[in-house]
Amino acid sequence: MSTTSVPATHASPPVKGRKTAWAEGLDELRAAATTEPGRLRVIGALLALLVVVFGAVTAWQVADRAAAADDVVTHSQPLTSDAASIYRSLADADTTAAAGFLAGDKESVATRERYAADISTASALLVKAAANSGGSDGAGAQIAKLNSRLPRYTGLVETARANNRQGLPLGGAYLRYANEQMRKELLPAARALHDAETDRLAADYGAAKARPWYALAAGVVAIGALGWAQRRHYRRTNRVFNRGLLAATAASVVVLVWLVAGHTVARAALTGSYEHGARSLRVLNEARIDALQARGDENLTLVARGAVLNGGQEDFYEAGFRSGMADLAGGGGHGAAAAKSRLGAALALADDEAGRRPVRTALTQVRQWQVRHGAARAADDQGDYEQALAKVIGTGGSTGESFDRVAAGLQQALVHEQEEFRSAADSGRGALGGLPVGAGVLAGLAAVGAVLGIGRRLAEYR
Repeated sequence: MSTTSVPATHASPPVKGRKTAWAEGLDELRAAATTEPGRLRVIGALLALLVVVFGAVTAWQVADRAAAADDVVTHSQPLTSDAASIYRSLADADTTAAAGFLAGDKESVATRERYAADISTASALLVKAAANSGGSDGAGAQIAKLNSRLPRYTGLVETARANNRQGLPLGGAYLRYANEQMRKELLPAARALHDAETDRLAADYGAAKARPWYALAAGVVAIGALGWAQRRHYRRTNRVFNRGLLAATAASVVVLVWLVAGHTVARAALTGSYEHGARSLRVLNEARIDALQARGDENLTLVARGAVLNGGQEDFYEAGFRSGMADLAGGGGHGAAAAKSRLGAALALADDEAGRRPVRTALTQVRQWQVRHGAARAADDQGDYEQALAKVIGTGGSTGESFDRVAAGLQQALVHEQEEFRSAADSGRGALGGLPVGAGVLAGLAAVGAVLGIGRRLAEYR
């Protein structure tokens, strides 16, 4: 049996010198570009591309900044305000619990309701913060901590009240322990939550105020290219205007001017909302917290009656009261120390009389509070506890009345500054409104104008 050999099959080598489709396409473009119609087509395509890129980049960057400005107004600033309210509610609950404890069997219904309202407000705001704290691990951790520790604190307060009604001295120990839990766990967690939300607000401000450099650069390049194309058209035809290119240039200039003006106005308004709104709100919230802590220390001075001393054998709560007053109003002076205090800073940040008036009122009431506190301490030091108690929680000329007036003045200032913030921030947000859509529409018109302008020139070669 014979076998027939089959010759091996070999692939034919490529034809020497043959080019790929890509290379052939480039050659065709180069050939087309050697003629004036070909060059005009390339120029028209590039001009249309540049103005479309300009419009797209402008719409993207402005939309990004408008979203950040919207977050400032509707998300991060309200959450920052809520975090401050959580801190205030917890501090006020602690202060109110001490005041109710001092009153004993004479504790008023209003005091009980105020304490319950503070706890309810803090709980509701924690639920709201938990629902809106997505993406912030730090805020979530503090919210979880507050939710777990708050029931423990309220339990200690109720135990203190129950013992106090029975005349048991153990009630004071429970109340001091509750206050320790508030100072060392709850309030630091509320402070950390406020700091986390403040950081988020600062980040949103930064994003909203960031300059749109890419859009500005794309606009300069597009308008420069259009100007060059019109100059080339003039030099080759001696015609001054090409209507299509002129319309494309005008539309691009409008977008660029709108971008610069809109962003400048928005940036100025947002800066104003921060300098004279957000900053004022933060200082006023700090002042309110200082007042609450000073009032709590004042009450606990009478609850503890010298049982808690610091390292210098000084009453712990009295030292805390003086420290809080120094932070709030700079001690008893009216000079540089007062100017560096919370109320001094709030007075400096207020930009109109409506904002300064309630701060001045609060400052006056703080001075009166300090005088009345001195009288209460003098009575207590002389052994007249009942007189000291009346001067702290009484109904006529007490430090409690001064504290309430300070709190009312600060609340009035907060309402005013919140309105100032919202007005300025809304102006900043509004300055960017319509620009993304307008930039897209005008860029499309500019691209059409550039193509028509070049097309009219091409028609002369047919």
